[in-house]
Amino acid sequence: MTGDALRVVGVAKRFGALTALRDVNLHVAKGEVLGLIGDNGAGKSTLMKIICGFHRPDAGQIVVDGTEVVLRSVDHARSLGIDTVYQDLALVNELSVYHNMFLNRELVRWPLLNNRAMRRRAEEHLRDMGVNLPDVTVEVAKLSGGQRQAIAVARSVYSDARILLLDEPLAAMGAKEGTLILDLIRDLKERGEVSIIIIAHNYAQVLDVCDRVNLLQHGEITFDKRATDTSLEELTELVVAEYRTSRNRRRHA
Repeated sequence: MTGDALRVVGVAKRFGALTALRDVNLHVAKGEVLGLIGDNGAGKSTLMKIICGFHRPDAGQIVVDGTEVVLRSVDHARSLGIDTVYQDLALVNELSVYHNMFLNRELVRWPLLNNRAMRRRAEEHLRDMGVNLPDVTVEVAKLSGGQRQAIAVARSVYSDARILLLDEPLAAMGAKEGTLILDLIRDLKERGEVSIIIIAHNYAQVLDVCDRVNLLQHGEITFDKRATDTSLEELTELVVAEYRTSRNRRRHA
């Protein structure tokens, strides 16, 4: 992991009177998995939306592969290799797995869709990533939550994402479903081709799969450690202490 795939420098964002981010400094090395934690309302999703081009920061810099960029849109960010998998996954339930894999970038054998090629490539890519599905022609609606999440991640990687943002990929999943996604993230980390930022509330899973952990508080990154140098107890104490401080502040406001 040499060099930074992404660097965020002094990023700030306000929404009217609300300061969502005041001075965020964050970096992710090439091939690194970064866990981003923080209390609800800390600004994690706002930061992700800035990195993926959905929001523009009021101040600060975004540097991708050593070059400062001004992200004009989500499509512009994707063209630079930045993609996001949200909790809603952006999958079309009525379409098959392979059609979802090629959504908005379908292969065409004029004047028709080249379904055979899309099906074959989807099977090869999912198999290569270790995502085992019995049939890529099945409708996505019939799959489990873990399988659906895996398809969304695999689609981003297949579309040449080099920086992948995962917004609560393990939310509302049981142990078996969560293991599927954690194994997929481990596989991507081992390959070292994709840098990943994960927003998560399960700190045990963060420590299990991430290389480093950042804590976002008061619109800034206040904690940055390698996962091997911290513990579940330390992370929990930090967030609980912040929650108590915020609660006391509201009481005396």
